[in-house]
Amino acid sequence: MVGPGLYTEIGKKTRDLLYKDYQTDHKFTLTTYSSNGVAVTATSTKKADLIFSEIHSQIKNKNMTVDVKANSESNIITTVTVNEIATPGLKTILSFAVPDQRSGKVELQYLHDYAGVNASVSLTANPVANLSAGFGTKALAVGAEISFDSATGNFTKYNAGLMFTHEDLIASLNMNNKGDNLTGAYYHKVSELTNTAVGAELTHSFSTNENTLTFGGQHTLDPLTVLKARINNSGKASVLIQHEWRPKSLVTISAEVDTKTIEKSSKVGIAVALKP
Repeated sequence: MVGPGLYTEIGKKTRDLLYKDYQTDHKFTLTTYSSNGVAVTATSTKKADLIFSEIHSQIKNKNMTVDVKANSESNIITTVTVNEIATPGLKTILSFAVPDQRSGKVELQYLHDYAGVNASVSLTANPVANLSAGFGTKALAVGAEISFDSATGNFTKYNAGLMFTHEDLIASLNMNNKGDNLTGAYYHKVSELTNTAVGAELTHSFSTNENTLTFGGQHTLDPLTVLKARINNSGKASVLIQHEWRPKSLVTISAEVDTKTIEKSSKVGIAVALKP
């Protein structure tokens, strides 16, 4: 990606470092591929005493991708994505869920060297419209997103952000939750050889006057094993180890503990993802 990307790219490196793959549930994922190119992924997640399951099928044909998901709550979600339609960089996405008749949505994404735009509208009598955009270069980008509910005539979302990137350093600033939360994030790649990185995120809530600080890092122990850790100012600490025991197949073990009540609050999650 040469340009600034979509608005969601602002602060994404730090968010992935601090939150991606951490979980305290038990999750198993199995992916298979048929001879005609259809990918089928079965996922089962155990949360406390409840088990949630999902079947995801994906088929690609030239510039079109069709995704169908069916879950244990009897919902079927279909997403049709068409890339490079009409002009380079333009993507069209149509999604809907059964039996929810109000779930239909049309989305357009456009990526340019100096801009990334995402627009969507729900296919209902009183649609909800969303628009987000990022402008600039790979070094400096600014962006904003808004959401308008035509049923109430109100803006349900308006956020803004900016991001600065320089070699192995990324800094971002986001105004979220209708201007109530201000989040500053920092990411630094310490070593390219060992994929070692550190990052921090500080969020201030103007309505409650509270601050939340999270600090974390990652380090590659060997070419197949990654270690991650994080801690926040509330005393919650998490550690994660992820091992690729065969190509594209991962085993992830993560643990979370409240350092203020270590004996009562420890949680462990395991995720296994198998691919041929």
